[in-house]
Amino acid sequence: MQGAGNDFVVFDAVNHPVEMSRAQIRAIARRRFGVGCDQVLILEPAQDREMDFTLRIYNADGGEAEHCGNGIRCIARFARDRGLARQDQIAIATLAGPVYPRIEADGAVTVNMGIPEFDPASVPFEANTRQLVYDLDIDGKQVPISVLSLGNPHAVQLVEELDDATVGAQGPLIENHRRFPRRVNVGFMQVVDRRHIRLRVHERGVGETMACGTGATAAVVAGRQRGLLEEAVDVTLPGGVLKVAWKGAREPAYLSGPAVTTYEGSVDLERL
Repeated sequence: MQGAGNDFVVFDAVNHPVEMSRAQIRAIARRRFGVGCDQVLILEPAQDREMDFTLRIYNADGGEAEHCGNGIRCIARFARDRGLARQDQIAIATLAGPVYPRIEADGAVTVNMGIPEFDPASVPFEANTRQLVYDLDIDGKQVPISVLSLGNPHAVQLVEELDDATVGAQGPLIENHRRFPRRVNVGFMQVVDRRHIRLRVHERGVGETMACGTGATAAVVAGRQRGLLEEAVDVTLPGGVLKVAWKGAREPAYLSGPAVTTYEGSVDLERL
């Protein structure tokens, strides 16, 4: 499946229990040699009677992630299309807490991404006090970033021209910076106007992606915090356009966009 080019291998563990090692997840995600994807998603039966399902999210490096906006939107479409869910809104348990994606009449999927968290300790990010913008030392240069959590950690850098952004070189340095004890997703944002941004994301454990739902949401939240953006913003990523809305101040953010099944098949885990 894919959402704006952010691609996933999805397993139905509701009807067929699935157990995979970290090495097998890495093999599945490896492009050209495996199936190829940004994340592996495993949909499991709910452990809580108030939830419909439990979702496990694994990055391409085999590490488990707390949250994935595009993955959650794709899982909602997956559950509905396969008859696992019949309602428009679905309750899914994740490591970041419960999420409630909703399938819209036009086929798009919207998900409440939760209330952004700015406290450095909660991100987690090493800082003495909470600030609007932090200077991060990258190879002796001070790089201004916004820092927040949407259940997973994000750093957002404002750039003048996105095409010139050094995502490949600087992304891994920020991801693995000592001030982020659990690493971080890194967004490079160009503000086109108050209702439109361009964005590239270096995703933790993945590298640069075609799209990132939590990254798009974090960028809009960061732009709103800096007074640069309106409440509803179109986010243009290399793989397509996502829509983010955030009223601000202890309000949840909402992410909307496409969720598409590209093909179905089977994989022999023992041969990976």
